[in-house]
Order: sequence, then C-alpha cells, then structure tokens
Amino acid sequence: MGRGVNGKDVMLQRFHHLRVETSGRGLFDLTGRVREWTGDQGIGTGLLTLWCRHTSASLLVQENASPDVQADLEAFLARLVPDGRVGRYRHAEEGPDDMPAHIRAALTQTHLSVPIEDGEMVLGTWQGIYLYEHRVAPHRRDIVLHLIGEGTPTSKAAAASKAAAQTP
Repeated sequence: MGRGVNGKDVMLQRFHHLRVETSGRGLFDLTGRVREWTGDQGIGTGLLTLWCRHTSASLLVQENASPDVQADLEAFLARLVPDGRVGRYRHAEEGPDDMPAHIRAALTQTHLSVPIEDGEMVLGTWQGIYLYEHRVAPHRRDIVLHLIGEGTPTSKAAAASKAAAQTP
C-alpha cells in the first residue's frame, strides 16, 4: 500500500487508450500490453476497468494456452450468429458481417474488470485478455484502460499518465 503526504494512503486514478490494429475477425491478445501499462502506474491494490469503444468488437478473458479454444469459440459463434445473406438481417448497409458483429458484441462483453494486487493483474494461470474483433475486415480499435487504487505517486507513473492524457 502506498503512502502519501504525512504517511497517509493515496488513492490514484490512471487512464490510457490502447490502440489495436486488427487483421479481421478473431481474438487479439492484449495481456502483455495491459500488464506492462498496469505495472508502470505505481498502483499496488486496485481495480482495472477495460472498455471497448465499439459496437462490433468486444473484450474477453479467455484461455491463452490452446489456440483450439479460440477456434472452437469462433466456430460456435459462427453457428449461433451466421453472417448475413440478403433478407437475413434488416441492418445490412455496412455489409453481411456488420449486424452479426453487433449481435456477437451484445452476447459477449464490451468491458472487463480485473483486480490488481501487489501491482499485478489477478489473472488465472491460463487466462489472457483479448479483444474479439467481430468484423471480417481489419479495423483500428480503441480500448480505454481505467485503473483506480492505492499506491505511491511516482514520477514515472505521473509522466505516463500525463502522456496518455495528451494522446489523441
């Protein structure tokens, strides 16, 4: 636990925008990038919220050991929410994969909460954080990270937070 002025605990908040370039439909592992940023913030105990700013992509905590898990998940969603053909969905202006992408996002999650303990995300051994791109074409996605908790305000963390706030 961090100590602030006069030895009192300090509650800190940090924001960051994580840009993700996808190559089309599939899962993109964010764990390393999120872990690195979280570890640089000087917060020992807290809560990290990740927010996907899109309606055709989502966030998942999923197994990171076997690629078969990702393939099975995609195959399941393809059966549950197939891409459209003429007449399948009313909303078809942006292509046959757009409305299914919205449905997939509605069935999954657009935000995650991950506890922070001793400055580290509390994830299970085989858990990773993924952006799930539901569109077929490549997209640029923006994931907002918000970290709140107790810690020591360090110059490195303050500089990182200031730089993130200035990123367009």
